[in-house]
Amino acid sequence: MPANGPRVALDGSVRGLPPGSRDLGPAPAEERVEVTIRLRSGQPGRASPAIAAARAGLAQLSREQLREAAGADPDDLAAVAAFARESGLEVIASEAAERRVVVAGPVSAVSAAFGVELRRFEQGGTSWRGRTGPITLPQELGSIVQGVFGLDDRPQARPHFRVLGDDPADPAGPPAPSGVARPASTVTRSFSPPQVAQLYDFVPDADGSGQAIALIELGGGFREADLATWFARLGIPQPAVATVLVDGGRNEPSTPHSADGEVMLDIEVAGSVAPGVTIVVYFAPNTDRGFLDAITRAVHDTTHRPSVISISWGGPESAWTSQALTAMDGAFADAALLGVTVTCASGDNGSDDRVGDGRAHADFPASSPHVLACGGTRLEGTAGALSDEVSWNDGSVGGSTGGGVSDVFDLPAWQSGAGVPVSANPDRRVGRGLPDVAGDASPATGYAVRVDGRDMVFGGTSAVAPLYAGLVARLNQRLGRSVGFLNPALYGPAAGAIRDITVGDNGAYRAGPGWDACTGLGRIDGALLLAALSRT
Repeated sequence: MPANGPRVALDGSVRGLPPGSRDLGPAPAEERVEVTIRLRSGQPGRASPAIAAARAGLAQLSREQLREAAGADPDDLAAVAAFARESGLEVIASEAAERRVVVAGPVSAVSAAFGVELRRFEQGGTSWRGRTGPITLPQELGSIVQGVFGLDDRPQARPHFRVLGDDPADPAGPPAPSGVARPASTVTRSFSPPQVAQLYDFVPDADGSGQAIALIELGGGFREADLATWFARLGIPQPAVATVLVDGGRNEPSTPHSADGEVMLDIEVAGSVAPGVTIVVYFAPNTDRGFLDAITRAVHDTTHRPSVISISWGGPESAWTSQALTAMDGAFADAALLGVTVTCASGDNGSDDRVGDGRAHADFPASSPHVLACGGTRLEGTAGALSDEVSWNDGSVGGSTGGGVSDVFDLPAWQSGAGVPVSANPDRRVGRGLPDVAGDASPATGYAVRVDGRDMVFGGTSAVAPLYAGLVARLNQRLGRSVGFLNPALYGPAAGAIRDITVGDNGAYRAGPGWDACTGLGRIDGALLLAALSRT
């Protein structure tokens, strides 16, 4: 395929620069760059009976069936590989199931192949290789390629956790949520994850045996000694933990306040709620390419075959390219076809999502209509009983639950009767509302965990995603099947398994009866959800 013929701009590929960034000059011509090229499904314009049945909720596909029904067409893979070689690039991988071709080469060849100028930029002490404007491709590839990732390696997402006592000026902990009095005796009450699971009446007589939970991690690492100490202290068997390294990602623990906090929080919450599972940690670089490739690897992993994927990283929708939003949502749609449940943290910075432009912003990937978006609450409980639960808002220091109305994704059919309001922004957009459910996230009533040899208390919606991932693993074990994409059931026949949260706010939105953009439908009652799903 001629690499120097007529070219077209790739839809959704335009990149800008964040405010305050500084141009440091051209990227070194010989710097090696790896690129993931995302391809269309091998069924363009054709209806697959297997996929139609899965989308209707009548069946779940195996990973092998999905590869056959929706994997990349061999001719498309060959065309993209031929273009890469003619452009002087090395073809590293060509995978039909994940619909991707991975290529590599020096900056000079990569820039010419994709019609971009790669430069170095810096902002706030962080430097990266980046680009501006669109990516271009030979005209013949315009309908085949859906995304090109890896040209720009700026940090894409942030972990959604909060550490109790991070503010030395506030030793008593963060203030109470708006309009909610906080008893002095419960200022900094922490819980172990199994205690929260007990308060939420998670499925009894189940430990997730036979299930695998995938954790997506974009940095940090874990130490085996910490896990052994922490699980032994709880008197809970330590689950098996495996690692999968994606795009050069590594298990690299460093300090407690680094991304290690996210990794350990995820493992310890999911693993103690469902100690019979296998935890599979997918480590990838914190770039749009790394994030996408980690998700697609987990979704299509035929070795570990996770039935649940937990994601505690994200960022405002406005920080993503359209091609990244589309590609990742497509990967989540594949997960739904496979019966894999995806839980995503909705963010820890209220309705603003730390953008600071006076508008409301939804966090992605929680805003995808193919995931279970997990918001945050603040709870009070003693002696195994839950006495009060409100929407999490501990102010600018302590954080607050993310939530809102998507600026990108339309209102899904399963959410059409939930009463999702129009956006708080001036355009009053009708879109996908998030979160769907919520759970304990306030660091003042947070989770006691161990990180890099230290015992700490963590909060954040980062804890809620693995908490509910553990519940799903227990449900799958008890039911003898994967519950898969839960949202249609939670908004429909299983609605009675939700405990409404009606007090609090996250900035632009207030909690109230029914669905709201702070806590969604509310908090899941595990036993009631098991009963509801047993009837379907």
